[in-house]
Amino acid sequence: MWKKINIVFLLGVSLMGCQELNKGVNDNPNDITIDAIAGISFLTGTQLGNIHVQVGHLQRISALWTRQLSGFQSSYLSLDQHNITTAESNSTWNRAYHSVLSQLRTIQEKSTDHPQLVGITYVMEAHTIGTMASIFGDVPYAEAATEGSPTPVFDPQVQVFEALLSRLDEAIGLFDGVENELVIPQDIYYQGSLSAWRAAAYTLKARFYLQLRKYPEALEAAENGIQDHAESMLFHPIDDTNTDNKNLFWQLAAGSRAGDIGNLKDGNMSYLLRMLSDTATISRSHAKTDERARFLFYILEDSDANANQGVGAATQPMPLLTFAENQLILAEAVTRTQGFLSGLDALNVYRAWLDSGDAFRQLDPAIAPKYGALDEDDFEEFGLENPDELAPETALLREIIEERYVSGFGTWMPYNDARRLREREPEIAVAFPVNPNGGSCLPQRFLYAANELDANPNAPADPGLCAKTPVNQ
Repeated sequence: MWKKINIVFLLGVSLMGCQELNKGVNDNPNDITIDAIAGISFLTGTQLGNIHVQVGHLQRISALWTRQLSGFQSSYLSLDQHNITTAESNSTWNRAYHSVLSQLRTIQEKSTDHPQLVGITYVMEAHTIGTMASIFGDVPYAEAATEGSPTPVFDPQVQVFEALLSRLDEAIGLFDGVENELVIPQDIYYQGSLSAWRAAAYTLKARFYLQLRKYPEALEAAENGIQDHAESMLFHPIDDTNTDNKNLFWQLAAGSRAGDIGNLKDGNMSYLLRMLSDTATISRSHAKTDERARFLFYILEDSDANANQGVGAATQPMPLLTFAENQLILAEAVTRTQGFLSGLDALNVYRAWLDSGDAFRQLDPAIAPKYGALDEDDFEEFGLENPDELAPETALLREIIEERYVSGFGTWMPYNDARRLREREPEIAVAFPVNPNGGSCLPQRFLYAANELDANPNAPADPGLCAKTPVNQ
């Protein structure tokens, strides 16, 4: 996949940068250098690289560890059993630092007179490196992808988040100062939309503040974040004959990984699917909630790609940064800071969207989604959402976190929440089994990439899977 992504990137450079390259091309085409290419030409390649950081191989492994997916055979079965080596991180590390961050630096250097584009690169920088800090802990940032620093030091995780929050503020400032908004076709996420990128920046701020447990700040950011699904950042697969342009779940089932990973096989369902099943003891369905439609949408056939018509369909968009995440951050943060009623209102805003049918495709016309508004009584003792006599506010937080687990399928949200909450607040955390197939802990982080450990003398000794990162200690 690394080579394929770079082929796409290089083609994008050659096509999208053609106007700039024409200047002087007849003098000596062999003298064309990277400086002759407009910075904007690098944007599509960086966004393709970021897609794999957000919804690629390591994210799928996190879904195994949070029991959203199951490994059936080969490497994914071993990874499901927590048998992982540093080599598994190589491709994601390469994409984050070489396909994304180094290219963003080039764009920034070449686009000082284009604040709209520079602001976009700052948001992308925060998106990619924020994910890396979240899943690895301490990572290179201050010295990464900078001239004269081929062996960057690893910065403390919290320091990285703080720097990225400042970066996002810089991006918002740049967006606010743009006088003439331009359409940017090379931006495959938002085509340059200032309102969409500004909202994305605030949602990323909300995500980072949530991970830092700074709930008032998370609320303030979420209130300015993605307010409508139309502004969700998605990877939109292309409906053409190139299989590399398809949904990544579909690619797995269509390629050499067919049969290796999914969530339903021989009647055995992942924990996530059991939560959505109308027959399992942990089913979320009740008088006001019918999860059968989402159950069908979330089924991932492991060996027949074209059987997947829901989340794994060939052209099904994949979530990178969404209204769902922003609204559920808002619901949790407002509950913690302003109390039960405010939190209930925020959750019902989200449930109304689910109930509208716009959140996911209805695969069976006879089974429609049902998410009625919840009320105070539902969270009282023995209410629909509180069968085990929790305090109403605690029961509401549990429902919000459970919804984040379900709606966050295919994203880093369930893994981030599990590490943030399972030990500190077990009464609201999703109680999926941690190690049914082996392993001594809920993995708290991914192992540093073998290539980085081998090549960078400033890389620290890897602390292992069970070592908590600073934000989760």
